[in-house]
Amino acid sequence: MSKRLLGVFSGALSGVMGLAGVALAEAPRVATDIAPVHSLVARVMQGVGEPALIVRPGASPHGYAMRPSEAQALEKADLVIWVGEALAPWLEGSIENLAGTARVIELLDRDETHVLPLREGVAFAASGEDESGHEHEGHEHEGHEHGGHDHQGLDPHVWLDPENAHRWLGLVAGELAAIDPEHAAQYAENASAAQAELDTLMAALKAGIAPVRDVPFLVYHDAYQYFEAWAGLHADGAIALGDASNPGPARVAELRDMAQRHNIACVFSEPQFDPRLVERVFGDVAGHGVLDPMASGHAPGPDLYADLMRAMARSLTDCLGTYR
Repeated sequence: MSKRLLGVFSGALSGVMGLAGVALAEAPRVATDIAPVHSLVARVMQGVGEPALIVRPGASPHGYAMRPSEAQALEKADLVIWVGEALAPWLEGSIENLAGTARVIELLDRDETHVLPLREGVAFAASGEDESGHEHEGHEHEGHEHGGHDHQGLDPHVWLDPENAHRWLGLVAGELAAIDPEHAAQYAENASAAQAELDTLMAALKAGIAPVRDVPFLVYHDAYQYFEAWAGLHADGAIALGDASNPGPARVAELRDMAQRHNIACVFSEPQFDPRLVERVFGDVAGHGVLDPMASGHAPGPDLYADLMRAMARSLTDCLGTYR
């Protein structure tokens, strides 16, 4: 190739690379808190850009020390989407300090989000409603002040309700379109396709769960009532008061007694907790399974949310299905 042609080719290639850089730079810079929320946002942004994930997989969102790269992603963000201070209280100050000019979507503050109050005590009331009389299909927000950040007493594990995820896909598409109208059609198309995929998946999973709906079980900490309400399941109780606390001897003894009296089929631990407690205390009275509400064993990305739902359903049916 002559030097002249080589120069023309190099110039053209540089122009193409430059245009690609411009297109990439025009994509909104989005920061998300946890992997399940990141997955839903990544699905809506497919073909346009990729959101940043602040809380790395496997880490607890309740208390977290950001890496410099994560703080930088927050600082550069045009849009921040997070569950809320009830899940990650430390993040509220970081958003205010680092992402002061960004648009912020706190999912617990949105009318699209169905919320439930925290359950209390060793044993949970067995009912189609929670203790406040909140019906799952009603989508009311009793005790939840959207404008005042009053999240006291609310269960923050809202991403485990796939109906919330379904509505958030449309919410995210609308928010992205507002700051990036050039790609509004792509966001809307992605959200619609993702909602259809989620509908198909959840119908199949709900059918698979149906045979074990009445089987009694315990969980390590009370993170699953949103999934339970959607699937028609009901945990009888939780070992720990929260995912940041360990159960005392009296609580463990009470739960073991309850497991024997209620013929508990399975006790579920979580990847971040030592399973030996479950095995030691309940090994001779119930089966043992593992639930992972954060999908820590899955690679972050647009497919993680569906993988989380499949894994949740599979763990429940595998363990509860052994009940006799």
